[in-house]
Amino acid sequence: MGGAASEGGTALPGRWVCRKPASAATRRMAAQKRKAPGAPGAPEKKDRKLKKAPAAEKPPAPAAPRGSTEARPEEGASSDTELSPEEKRVLERKLKKERKKEERKRLREAAAPAPAPPLPAKPSGAQLALDYLCGWAQKHQGWRFQKTRQTWLLLHMYDCDQVPDQHFPTLLAYLEGLRGQARELTVQKAEALMRQLDEAGAGPGHPLLEKSRRARQVLQLLS
Repeated sequence: MGGAASEGGTALPGRWVCRKPASAATRRMAAQKRKAPGAPGAPEKKDRKLKKAPAAEKPPAPAAPRGSTEARPEEGASSDTELSPEEKRVLERKLKKERKKEERKRLREAAAPAPAPPLPAKPSGAQLALDYLCGWAQKHQGWRFQKTRQTWLLLHMYDCDQVPDQHFPTLLAYLEGLRGQARELTVQKAEALMRQLDEAGAGPGHPLLEKSRRARQVLQLLS
């Protein structure tokens, strides 16, 4: 009791139990059982490798499309965030200012005056003088004497381009009413023009022949 147990024996409290040594056949069977795959205590290294192989051959998961929410979770998170009350007030004031600015612009455009129509072309001096002569001939109620128009007629009455032939008989009738210095000056200018044309020898087809004819008519009327 209290001594070391001999080989093949098991120490029990209070007594010794002797066990026979195992035979060679028994030891071989035990070794075969330990090597079997299902046996307890058998090595599992090969099984672990076999289990890892299918996992390695598993194809990768398809990538999520660009527009999906799974690819960019930050967007969903940012869209769910709400503005603070102070930020909302600032945004509302900004939008209100923009609306007021657009309204003022619209009112300015509506109140802008329409472009004025182009002014009619101012009549020339010849047209005004001929209108003055026609108004006198028609005894127009609004007609009144205008020295400027009369002076223009006396200066250009020998020019066929300025006073056309259809207006010259009316002009002779107007000259018949001349009095005083205006009548004398008109006669003097007609006589001087006749002398000039005689010296120039205005024959048939001469450009001054028409002026000579008009000057002769004026002299016959006023002399």
